[in-house]
Amino acid sequence: MHIGIDARLPYYQMGGISQYVLHLLPALAALDDENRYTIFHSWKDGRSYIPSSPCIEGSFQRRNLYTPAHHKIERWALSAELLRHRLDVFHSPDFIPPQRGGRRHIITVHDLNFIYYPQFLTAESRRYYADQIQWAVDHADHISADSEATRRDLINHLNLPPEKVSTVYLAANPLYQREYAADVVEQTLAAHHLPRGFILCVGTLEPRKNIPMLLRAYQKLRMETAVTVPLVLVGGKGWMYEDIFATMDELKLRSHVHHLTGIFDDALAHLYHAAGVLVTPSHYEGFGLPALEAMHSDCPVIVSNRGSLPEIVGQNSLQLDPDDVDLWAETMERVLSDSKMREEMVINGRLQAQTFNWQKTARATLSLYRK
Repeated sequence: MHIGIDARLPYYQMGGISQYVLHLLPALAALDDENRYTIFHSWKDGRSYIPSSPCIEGSFQRRNLYTPAHHKIERWALSAELLRHRLDVFHSPDFIPPQRGGRRHIITVHDLNFIYYPQFLTAESRRYYADQIQWAVDHADHISADSEATRRDLINHLNLPPEKVSTVYLAANPLYQREYAADVVEQTLAAHHLPRGFILCVGTLEPRKNIPMLLRAYQKLRMETAVTVPLVLVGGKGWMYEDIFATMDELKLRSHVHHLTGIFDDALAHLYHAAGVLVTPSHYEGFGLPALEAMHSDCPVIVSNRGSLPEIVGQNSLQLDPDDVDLWAETMERVLSDSKMREEMVINGRLQAQTFNWQKTARATLSLYRK
């Protein structure tokens, strides 16, 4: 088969879906020597955002596309660019397929946040997703969902036949499984003026991440317990984030909350290794990569009991109601103060994290292409 994969998103925006694309490609290249692949990507300043590797260069050809990702004419413009390539399968990892472009279309749907929580999106984003999701899932020949939760959402809310949707779990960047020397971790902490044992939250600042609730729980923790470690928010400002900083000011927490941006790869791994706990109180997640990254890094994890997060962290984990301020404060205090509990959480988390890897993701994805 001639298989095409849409890899334009890393040029447009580096986030969870872009990470999915960047790790799926080499895993597929290492697995499949029978089919022919073309990576369709975008260039900027004379270079691709898809890194070179011997595995990819040996198996895949690259083609540049001029149609930008997330453009209002994307569906038709992308079709025109793809037609001459005579693809048997075209995979859209960011869920909006072209009108035409391959004999068969596979899309990956990561979540239905725009259906469940439209109030958490800008008006432009609501229109972009809501206007296209039903067409996209009906048009696709098959759908890959990041989790069972997303698969159920697709079947129940978009009236899809169960046999049309498969669950294909993602995985974390392998660098989070590395061991890091203590002095290297200390250098990163010193650069950001952080002690060990802080509370960590990773993700783009946007409403569904539920950061105002976390701030209220953190204030309660500081006022009612002996915990004094800072709260560290790692992630760029997304949209409708103003309430986060307004809440921070209302609670007089500016001097106790560190907001860090531009933290990726090894530096983020250092923070996971140094943190006392990772907290993910999101109202909704389609997968939840930070929880998986933290478990690989021997960092205890507390997550909300919504969306896909319970699947990712497993049964032996702490899953809380995302609206219960008191419970979050109480649980953070327990994890930070009980060394035996932390040790058990680290062991269970490491075992759970090992059940996800890119080889499994690639095998399941290749099975969909063949199907």
